[in-house]
Amino acid sequence: MSDRVLGRTGLPVSRLGLGLAALGRPGYINLGHGDDLGARKDVATLEHEAHEVLDAAYAGGIRYFDAARSYGKAEEFLASWLESRGLSPGEVTVGSKWGYTYTADWHVDAEVHEVKDLSLATLRRQLAESRALLGPHLRLYQIHSATLESGVLEDDALLDELAGLRGTGLAIGLTATGPGQRETIERALEVGIFDTVQATWNLLERSAGPALDAAHAAGLGVIVKEALANGRLTARGDVAPLRELAHRSRTSPDALALAAALSQPWADVVLSGAATVDTLRSNLKALELDLDAELTSKLAELAEGPVRYWEERSALPWN
Repeated sequence: MSDRVLGRTGLPVSRLGLGLAALGRPGYINLGHGDDLGARKDVATLEHEAHEVLDAAYAGGIRYFDAARSYGKAEEFLASWLESRGLSPGEVTVGSKWGYTYTADWHVDAEVHEVKDLSLATLRRQLAESRALLGPHLRLYQIHSATLESGVLEDDALLDELAGLRGTGLAIGLTATGPGQRETIERALEVGIFDTVQATWNLLERSAGPALDAAHAAGLGVIVKEALANGRLTARGDVAPLRELAHRSRTSPDALALAAALSQPWADVVLSGAATVDTLRSNLKALELDLDAELTSKLAELAEGPVRYWEERSALPWN
């Protein structure tokens, strides 16, 4: 896997990264997540399985790992893996996020799985927690799911704090979510303190593309999340035309969908959200695919409107 740098941060990354949303807690909204984890979902079992996926990712050339405070014990699992494998901060790049607090207490059927609070107090508390676990490995810290409605991009005190952290050498980013991703990213570019942006882009939801292109042109590192639409763009999903195109191309739907994201000229890193070694290895096959103009055109026909897409996503059950 060819190495690259993450925009103006200068941080070394790989084309494909690994997001830990499905690895650090027993419940998540990816299709089939519960089946992937199996019957045993105790902390020790999930940590062992997370280490197996992390090992497969590293062996496959992945060098960017993306966690969050709300991903259950994802930061803890990542930290124990880094220590047990003796990896130094220069050998991998770690990003995490603040803004959501995990509240499910290891229950898949919890009424509330996470609570969002993009306040200065939350930033300070969660940064201390992330640093306690990840230490010098933490190189990028991102606002989790910034939106215009949240007001986080208008909070002068919080933005000043982030700018100060950036001055210490910690790269600062944000992740965007919802049908207003494009407008959120455009506002972030006006604010001017961010080094990276992470957003949902996939074959169904392409609306952030122009803003991500502008962010890349401005020197920000661009990270693509949810490239498989929380499992909808896999063999388990509901997009039959993708399965047919994958069959014709002699590949899997997940590899084809990830290859489409990797082909975007503004995408520095595309995240795999694999919860098993087999899924991770299937995702890695995206790096071997070259999409011709005809296939690219057919894949473009799969796009949904952003409002419809985000309505479908909000209806996905935790499992």
